[in-house]
Amino acid sequence: MPARVHAILVVRPDGRTPAAYHLRRTLAALAEQTRPVDVLTLVLCGGDDTLADVAASSGAESVVTAPASTGYAAAVALVSPRLDGDAVWLLAQDTAPERDALARLAGALELAPSVACIAPKLVRWDDRSEIVSLGVGMTRFGRAVGFADGELDQGQHDGRDDVLGADVRGLLVRADAWRQLGGLDPALAGADEGLDLGVRARLAGARVSLAPTAIVATAGDGVAGLPTPLTPQRRRRATFSARVAQLHRRLVYAHAAAVPFLWLSILPLALWRTIIDLVRKEPGSILPEWGGAILVMVRPAAVARSRRRLAGPRRAPWAQLQPLRTTGTELSQRFGDEPDPGPAGAHRRGELRFFAGGGAWLVLAALVVGVAAFPALLAWPVLGGGALQPLRSTVGQLWADAAFGQRALGLDTIGPADPFAAVIAVLGSLSPWEPSRALVVLWVFALPLAALGGWFVSTRVTDRSLLRLAGGALWALAPTFLIALTQGRPTAVIAHVLLPWLFLAGSVAHRSWAGAGAASLLLAAVLAVAPSLAPAFAVVWAASIVLAVVLRGGRGVARLIWAVVPSIVIFAPLVWTTIRRGEAWGLLSDPGMPWAGPQVAADAAGRALLAAGIPTSDLAGWTTFVPADFPTWWVTLLAAPVALLALAAPLTQRWAAGIVLLALTAVGLGTAFAAVGVAVSFEQSIPVAIWAGCGLSLAWLGAVGGALVTLDAGLAPRLAIARGLVAAVVLAAVALLALPSLTALARGTALLTNGPASTLPAYVAAEGRDDPDVGTIVLTPQNVTGLSARVVWGGSETLGGQTTLLSTRSETSADDSVIAELAADLATSSAENVVAELAGHGVGFVLLAPALPPESDAARAMRLSVTTSLDQRDSLDSVGETAKGTLWRVTTEVASRPSVPAAVHVTAGLVAGAQLAVLAAALLLALPTAASRREARRMPRVVGPYWQEGR
Repeated sequence: MPARVHAILVVRPDGRTPAAYHLRRTLAALAEQTRPVDVLTLVLCGGDDTLADVAASSGAESVVTAPASTGYAAAVALVSPRLDGDAVWLLAQDTAPERDALARLAGALELAPSVACIAPKLVRWDDRSEIVSLGVGMTRFGRAVGFADGELDQGQHDGRDDVLGADVRGLLVRADAWRQLGGLDPALAGADEGLDLGVRARLAGARVSLAPTAIVATAGDGVAGLPTPLTPQRRRRATFSARVAQLHRRLVYAHAAAVPFLWLSILPLALWRTIIDLVRKEPGSILPEWGGAILVMVRPAAVARSRRRLAGPRRAPWAQLQPLRTTGTELSQRFGDEPDPGPAGAHRRGELRFFAGGGAWLVLAALVVGVAAFPALLAWPVLGGGALQPLRSTVGQLWADAAFGQRALGLDTIGPADPFAAVIAVLGSLSPWEPSRALVVLWVFALPLAALGGWFVSTRVTDRSLLRLAGGALWALAPTFLIALTQGRPTAVIAHVLLPWLFLAGSVAHRSWAGAGAASLLLAAVLAVAPSLAPAFAVVWAASIVLAVVLRGGRGVARLIWAVVPSIVIFAPLVWTTIRRGEAWGLLSDPGMPWAGPQVAADAAGRALLAAGIPTSDLAGWTTFVPADFPTWWVTLLAAPVALLALAAPLTQRWAAGIVLLALTAVGLGTAFAAVGVAVSFEQSIPVAIWAGCGLSLAWLGAVGGALVTLDAGLAPRLAIARGLVAAVVLAAVALLALPSLTALARGTALLTNGPASTLPAYVAAEGRDDPDVGTIVLTPQNVTGLSARVVWGGSETLGGQTTLLSTRSETSADDSVIAELAADLATSSAENVVAELAGHGVGFVLLAPALPPESDAARAMRLSVTTSLDQRDSLDSVGETAKGTLWRVTTEVASRPSVPAAVHVTAGLVAGAQLAVLAAALLLALPTAASRREARRMPRVVGPYWQEGR
């Protein structure tokens, strides 16, 4: 047994519990040792008067003071020159040894002369049945691995003896070995200090052993070793320290020739580990990862000192440590992905029952109804009518429209793309051989996709199979959705299909990074197709933050904040450009082709229709479905059953869920009421109002959810038959309301058409199919008076090529003035050199398009006048009459389209890089892992209180 033991006790008041409390218990434990310490030195790092009084009355031989920022290794080093004994015992304020701990450590050290240091079994401060640490190993790549960390102590590891290293807390080290090894390495940032000391001892020819019967309790305040990760701040600190220690040891232990290459690999490795952290749903580790990497890179002097400390006493080769390294098999056994049942009595999520519960049959039935409602679409290659347009002919052109740069419309319009263009690019990429067919497929599968989303979102509200089926059917038969399908509104259709998935992920975003990642992507997509919902989602998001702070003490706020980050990054270029132009309201306009289609009027009658979920004045098609003299006052009452059930939701036992869903309904209705009649974009000379149907989709989502809550919790379990009857009545009423829309194509009242493949004549389309720089100026007589002019690049106007930078512009730009002058000169036979000027801008075709039907006398006169003027120009060759209008070709040499300045390419690269990085991070967070699935299985699928039994 060592003749004299010198205990070094470091005190630093930076834990959650007052340091004086821990220090008093530790000092009391030292005083009760059966083998008392011979010398006790306290190192007080910072502190206050209370700590100073406790230290003064401790009976220590000396008290050394140091700054509060002093680390454990540096604090111990202050005492090392004055060591008085044969062994040094490393303690901290939160390491309280049991009565016989030192006797067992010293006895084991005496019996093994080859052992340089011996470690106790560390247990929790308040529960000695849980092991904190009992030996530390190291993988081939330098990762520290605790052999028993966090396990219940059943003596299963008491037979382990030789180890590579151990936790520094409670470590007993021979004094001669301590001096030879140079003590602890202060460059390790407080992590792996015991492991590093053990590695150096092994290389010096000594051993590191365990004394499992020597028990030391530790609180994990982080004075010595890593802090217990009880708070986000502690987790970040522990992650940072562990990563600094691992990278530092990697540079110290490596061969001298490999050090430069390892140093160069630190930042690429940090990038790779960032991706891994996102996949593991641990974004909180990213900043500590990069902080640790940068710190290690800028400390070459610390690496050099540590390498000298390692090389000085070294006697053995690295191969001698190989049997002690942790293997991949041991890692799998220690950190495998075995199913975790969780604590006894914990919630176990039930089966989804998609097939057994009828969800698959609902989707199949919706597919049959969709094919029956739109049978002609199966033979159409391109979908037209309403706000529909063809897509680009290649995937590359689709994504070019989604990037910052030259736009496909306007003389030389340069700026950010609408985020809607990216949605169209994704959709078109699903059919790369024929992108326009993707829209046709979307229309055919729209009903089953809506039913699928409605069924899955219903699983967040109820686990009754009947009600889930009702929820899916009600969502697929929503009036605003079917009207959007028959009118040809792609943005409203996509928004309605995506909204339930956004609710599905958003409802659990506060408790899951996977949910937050999926919600962030879905929110960006929904806002891209329906920007008018941005104020509504801002209200919902702010309310979610407040509820997380009030009800959950701030837990989950970081996840909720992330949910809006991709949307902010994606919309930032367009928002910045639009605000600089002073047209911020244009951000709320519907993207895609501006189209002034049928809507309700902005009056009391129109708002009454909106309250019934109907966004058009034709009563969802009923005015064309029944004879003119047939009464239709009862049509709006078909939506009343859903509304009444939704209003009753806050009166049920699940009142909290009912209130939330009712508030969502109110926000959606408020959005629709605010949008109706508000025009922020223009189609030629016609103002285009914002489509109120997207707000109604959001309101319908809340109303259907509220109705399901009432049916689920408002009736006693024994009234299952009544529940089924009420659900059937509600579903029958909504199905009756949907009947005119489902038969609109067969009756010829739908606005959908077969094509066109191009909005320009076939001659231009053929030239512009593979050359997006073919320019055409399109002149359109207006029925009121005057002439509209626009420049189209490529073989057609396309859905993804539209830009709100032009459709929402309320003041003329320099390019607008040039186009207006060109149009005026082309329409005037006396103007000279206008064709040469047109060719100088890269425009090679002139198209005189027909006016919107019915053509007025003013428009007819304008068309004849412009035709006469263009026919008289020698530099224009008449191609002839086409279905798209009269076409002329410029016969003089046509210049190339104006080139893009180099600065635009730089901006485009920066914008694309930032957006892709954020989207990639969101996608990695959204991808499920084994750990996230295990965690999800511990949480109920239904969100909110669930009071009823027998589920």
